[in-house]
Amino acid sequence: MTHIGVLTAGGDCPGLNAAIRGVVARAVAGGSRVSGIEDGWQGLMDGRVNPLGRDDVRGILTRGGTILGTSRTDPYEHGDGLVSLKPVLADNGIDVVVVIGGDGSLRTAARLGEEGLAVVGVPKTIDNDIEGTEISFGFDTAVQIVTDSIDRLTTTAEAHNRIMVVEVMGRQSGWIAVNAGLAGGAEAILVPEEDYDLDDLARRLLVRHNSGRDYSIVIVAEGVPGPSGNRVTMGIDHGGFERLGGVSAVIAAELEARTGYETRVMILGHLQRGGTPTAFDRVLATRMGIRAAEAAIDGDHGMMVACVGSDLVLVPLSPAVALPRLVPDKRLAELTWFLA
Repeated sequence: MTHIGVLTAGGDCPGLNAAIRGVVARAVAGGSRVSGIEDGWQGLMDGRVNPLGRDDVRGILTRGGTILGTSRTDPYEHGDGLVSLKPVLADNGIDVVVVIGGDGSLRTAARLGEEGLAVVGVPKTIDNDIEGTEISFGFDTAVQIVTDSIDRLTTTAEAHNRIMVVEVMGRQSGWIAVNAGLAGGAEAILVPEEDYDLDDLARRLLVRHNSGRDYSIVIVAEGVPGPSGNRVTMGIDHGGFERLGGVSAVIAAELEARTGYETRVMILGHLQRGGTPTAFDRVLATRMGIRAAEAAIDGDHGMMVACVGSDLVLVPLSPAVALPRLVPDKRLAELTWFLA
């Protein structure tokens, strides 16, 4: 009988509870045990481990956040790596750890796996920036939230003949910006993958407003550099990591100076992470949790669950998270048809 430990690490994400539920349901049905590890790697370092049964995961499918809690603690940055985890793993008799995390958390899992930890990865990120999978759960919900916000901001922008600059998440890739911008009919979409020209953007917005259109929506991913070429940050968080945010205010000020039109800023921030996951994310997260439990039971360690088309497959964890999944040039080229 396999004893599976499951943890959620890194930023929270819609669908985490569905994934936990999938792991527990499949493992218990197969005669295995599951323990929930609180607050990500921090809980595994501290020994905060509790049994998880079917009754513990009933009714959590629709909930955002994670019943296990999460943190950005990294056992290498804030501890001694695998050495920091071994006592708790041994004391609880955990055979394999299912790590539900984003690119940073899964890179840590891969490194621990190379040092001997039996691990299975499940990709979750609203940024959709994990290279080894075509889509991660949480992304669909985030795009829907941003699209709904653009729809609402459009009406107020139109009423006042304003330019609205909307900042969305996307540290190194612009997937949310591209998809929500297209769905919401944005006039411009700025992403980390592509340089931008403020003078050209201002000219295009002026042409639009002077031709009778009474508003413009500009979508900016948080990882886009400011006009000076440097990333805009809001300092360092409690974990010692750079906190991005605020580039939209810098760009908005430049656009207002160049166009003469009132320009307002909306930073959506953690709204993109919160609330009920969409049906798509509930299904994807549940399926990924089930597949991860099967991999853990079958001994397919050092692997990550990945979505290829509509199928779930296992891919080696280390290469899957070695590089970020960026928006390809062919997707960026599609924007030119709508943003002229």
